[in-house]
Amino acid sequence: MSSNTQKNLGSTTALSDTQWAQLNQLTPSLTPAQLGWLSGYLAGLAQTQSPENLPMVNPSASEAASPEKFITILYGSQTGNAKALAQGYKAKLDAADIPAKLVNMADYKVKQLKNETHIVAIVSTHGEGDAPDDAVELHDFLSSKKAPKLANLSFSVLGLGDSSYEFFCQTAKDFDKKLAELGATRLVDRVDCDVDYDEASDTWAQQVLDKVQDELKAKSHSHVVAMPHVGKPTLSVATTQYSKKNPYTASLLESQKITGRDSVKDIRHVEISLEDSGIQYRPGDALGVWFKNDPNMVDELLTLLAIDATTQVTISGDTLSVRDALIEKRELTQSYPSFATAYGQLANNPELNALIEDKAGLRAFLGERQIIDIVRQYPVKTNAQSLVDMLRGMTPRLYSIASSQDEVEEEVHLTVALVEYDAHGQAHQGGASSYLTKRLEEGGEIQVFVEKNDNFRLPESSDTPVIMVGPGTGIAPFRAFMQQREVQEAAGKNWLFFGNPNFTQDFLYQTEWQRFVKDGVLNKVSLAFSRDQEDKIYVQHRLLEQGAEVFEWLEQGAYFYVCGDANHMAKDVHAALVEIVQKHGAKSAQAAEEYLTALRRAKRYQKDVY
Repeated sequence: MSSNTQKNLGSTTALSDTQWAQLNQLTPSLTPAQLGWLSGYLAGLAQTQSPENLPMVNPSASEAASPEKFITILYGSQTGNAKALAQGYKAKLDAADIPAKLVNMADYKVKQLKNETHIVAIVSTHGEGDAPDDAVELHDFLSSKKAPKLANLSFSVLGLGDSSYEFFCQTAKDFDKKLAELGATRLVDRVDCDVDYDEASDTWAQQVLDKVQDELKAKSHSHVVAMPHVGKPTLSVATTQYSKKNPYTASLLESQKITGRDSVKDIRHVEISLEDSGIQYRPGDALGVWFKNDPNMVDELLTLLAIDATTQVTISGDTLSVRDALIEKRELTQSYPSFATAYGQLANNPELNALIEDKAGLRAFLGERQIIDIVRQYPVKTNAQSLVDMLRGMTPRLYSIASSQDEVEEEVHLTVALVEYDAHGQAHQGGASSYLTKRLEEGGEIQVFVEKNDNFRLPESSDTPVIMVGPGTGIAPFRAFMQQREVQEAAGKNWLFFGNPNFTQDFLYQTEWQRFVKDGVLNKVSLAFSRDQEDKIYVQHRLLEQGAEVFEWLEQGAYFYVCGDANHMAKDVHAALVEIVQKHGAKSAQAAEEYLTALRRAKRYQKDVY
């Protein structure tokens, strides 16, 4: 249903926020037959104007009368990629007349698993092989003694990950292994996708479709009544018009350093104009940024490999110069095993070949080098097409949005840390961060899109208290949260935990936080500046110090948010929370973990980590 259609329904038929939430929670879990039954049931209610006049119908009985098989698409997503792929696959199955339901793993009822006949699972991995928040409960259930035998289930798993990390697509591997151990049969072998996943995921999707087509294709749709997509009309059509594959060309308004002259960090406040785009976003969303590689680095790389910059190459059917391809289309500032393997075959260097055979050694080697460092260390000659074929495609960088659109209107703000360091005798910079803060001039064009993050949202009720933990650039979404709550005149209490190296150099947005406190928007601020005293103090220490009050807020219904580093900070904060619940809730370690699991299930413990 379009937003215009919804608006034309009039105020007398508009649903409340609570009703929209309830409807959106219900519909993704329904089968096509259930949706058809519900559509007819609601139509009957509308005609009678009185629920009492309708006999109660058992949906399961309706299903029994029409035992149509369907495929369940489960997705577990941290940043939205797995969700987007799952939604795309649902559309593909719909177009093929194959009944399917789409369910977030976080909303999936594990007792339903024994009744399934066909499942595809699309799941990402983050951190050190960790399941995304959406998938944790189902992941744990499959490993438990409660998991049922699944001899009647056919399944396939698609994993999303980054091959630069040790536990590449580990969550997908876990799901694939556990489902098979429970007796389920693979429709198609698991596919592990790297960051450039479009081609691999499309191939997998078609293979699964080919497998299920004959068995599941609907013979008749007489009992299925089409229902329009249900969603609260908050975003305009333009929001879906621009995407990762079709970004909006915006312009840079400002890039201002917000750390002090003597800071060990260079952090910028970046403002981008979305004027006349119609793009809308919500606090908690991320902005995808397509950047360009440094032309000077590209020129040096081509010189080292003895390649003429004007040589034409072909990428996905498009022809362009190798120089333009390296600037705009290929990943150069991150190293990855696929390049090392291909380049090693070309260089045929014993030292490099030995590294490639040592997976742990290769990860350490690549983690300290950009592509140009490898070429400098093991120079060879090659041709332009071979070079671009060895390199993986560029992927956009995602930045947590640091503004509320209700406050800044046709702008979007980011908090960007410039990645800049010396290594192997050379200066290095991050690709996207240097593009945004160093190489792109004010007024310059930049391609962007909004990446929705429904796993990181303010409470529906503005009366609900929130606790925000965001050291470093993790402060970004909480600036958006506070702008939003100020505009809403929210009554709920707000507590910020922020940390960085030094108070005088690194208190990001200090004057804004002081104003929020003065105006009563922000009730508490707990600061952890790690280098301002002999013993380093971090946000988890501040949480423990005020554990009694933190637990009191949680007991009052507070939402707890964490944004920032996944591998260290977020895990330390989680450990602190467990200790707080144990101590102040008089619980065992296991009960404390179960308490936090319940918070996560209720969307009251949310993380935006990277």
